[in-house]
Amino acid sequence: MSNPRGAAPLEHREPPQRSPDHDVDVLIVGAGPAGLYAAYYAGFRAMSVVVLDSLTEPGGQLAALYPEKVIYDVGGIPAILGRELAADLYKQAMTYNPVMLLGHGADQLFRLDDGSFLVTTTTGLLIHAKAIIVTAGIGVFTPRRLPVGQEYEGRGLRYFVPNPQELAGKRILVVGGGDSAVDYALMLEKVAASVTLIHRRHEFRAHEASVEQLRASSVRILTPYQVSAVYGDDRVTAVDVTDHDTKHVERLDVDEIVAALGFVAELGPLAEWGMELRQRHIVVDTTMATSVPRIYAAGDIADYPGKVKLISVGFGEAAIAVNNAAVAIDPSKKLFPGHSSDPDRHPTER
Repeated sequence: MSNPRGAAPLEHREPPQRSPDHDVDVLIVGAGPAGLYAAYYAGFRAMSVVVLDSLTEPGGQLAALYPEKVIYDVGGIPAILGRELAADLYKQAMTYNPVMLLGHGADQLFRLDDGSFLVTTTTGLLIHAKAIIVTAGIGVFTPRRLPVGQEYEGRGLRYFVPNPQELAGKRILVVGGGDSAVDYALMLEKVAASVTLIHRRHEFRAHEASVEQLRASSVRILTPYQVSAVYGDDRVTAVDVTDHDTKHVERLDVDEIVAALGFVAELGPLAEWGMELRQRHIVVDTTMATSVPRIYAAGDIADYPGKVKLISVGFGEAAIAVNNAAVAIDPSKKLFPGHSSDPDRHPTER
């Protein structure tokens, strides 16, 4: 395995010489669905846990990008909104009181002589963990910015809509042609005074059923249009949109622009942790172990032959990672702890 981006081998990195802010059995990097379930399951196995996520809200992409999207493929739940699933997973994760460090990204990794790790965060915290489970989804994701009007970011220009009620009664312009853009338009139609969606192409990239629902809605659709200018004082008040083919310019009075132009994802500091990578994913074996002992990965970021990227698959991978981490930390423990439905098999070490 080649060393990613020339990172120094873990055993050659000089660890910080100070007491850690948190000392736990397991550090979980990523508070998306797989990470939240891993936090619950590690608690079930009587392990102390810290969960890190650079986002300030739990739920990962589910909460940040698809809060109003209906999820149909989670076992036992016929249909559930993304934000509701994220909320339920968070509630479940908190059963055993893990430390949730939201708004703190993972930064540098140091391996100690006893096989445990020190991890620094982007906010300067130091965490000692006996094992690590990486559930970082697609890694650190940042939105593709609207080419014009960036000075209005936070003042009428936004890239995510975690709470549609914030835009109730407003005139909304949604920009984009993918699933997020169409989902946002349909979601906001229910609460906004008006919704216009523009896309630079005639064809949409979103799911066909969603596009059909969009065309049957009250959302005004303009294609192939792009935002050519943004106007306002303290906040956005209007935009110019230009027809890509005819160059016709139309001015729209709007209160809010939702730019859903996709996002750029990267592993960030995780790429320097010495794990074997394959196209921005972390290679794991059947135990969810990475190439670095006692570091595991689960969810969308994990890669192996036959991988299927479903939320439900991530749950199973998280449980496998936790159980194998438990045995790696304490070989006297059993790999399978028993069923949670059996009260006699609940952990008693806590």
